[in-house]
Amino acid sequence: MSSRDVVEWLRDRIRRGRFVPGQRLIEADVIRETGASRSRVREAMQRLESEGLLVIEEFRGASVKRFGIDELRQIYRARMALEGMAAHDFAAFGSPELKAQLGDLQEALNGCEHGANHEQFAALNDEWHRLIIDGADNEYIRGFLERLRVPLYRLLFQSFYASDRIDLANAGHRRITAAILANDADAAERLMRDHIAEGLDALSALDTEFHR
Repeated sequence: MSSRDVVEWLRDRIRRGRFVPGQRLIEADVIRETGASRSRVREAMQRLESEGLLVIEEFRGASVKRFGIDELRQIYRARMALEGMAAHDFAAFGSPELKAQLGDLQEALNGCEHGANHEQFAALNDEWHRLIIDGADNEYIRGFLERLRVPLYRLLFQSFYASDRIDLANAGHRRITAAILANDADAAERLMRDHIAEGLDALSALDTEFHR
């Protein structure tokens, strides 16, 4: 297994709550479960530390990072600005082909409403956000947002375990999608900012580590 594969293996388990905030990651256990070499496991952990997902301390090793509510607010305020700009630019300059893909993806999201397939909605939600970022065609926005979203994987996934949250989130998706397809850049930016703010409210209501 390559170091990149180990990175994805660790990310997935953190996202799904297999590794929880504050939990120490025993290097020998990761080596045994992944079959990767010690050097590749260490490289993967250093990569995730640089992304803000792990903390590595001398004599203690790696652990899953805890986030305070103030740090979470800072992340979301940055996302509001950057994803707002992405939605604006996608609406103003995006290709018809990507906009058609966005319409199809919105239909798939609509099919998740009033249902219990939380994992499917979380996956489609991630794809929807990524498509809008792709549509903006700005590598700086893409790079900054990837760094901001990585620490939120588990929290974003957890936030969709309530059906009313799915319905509320998708109502925002529909409004943003409609604005982008109508080439209404100002509305797309404003609605995306509102959507991200609603996401922060949903996460703040969770009984998670930043309430400790």
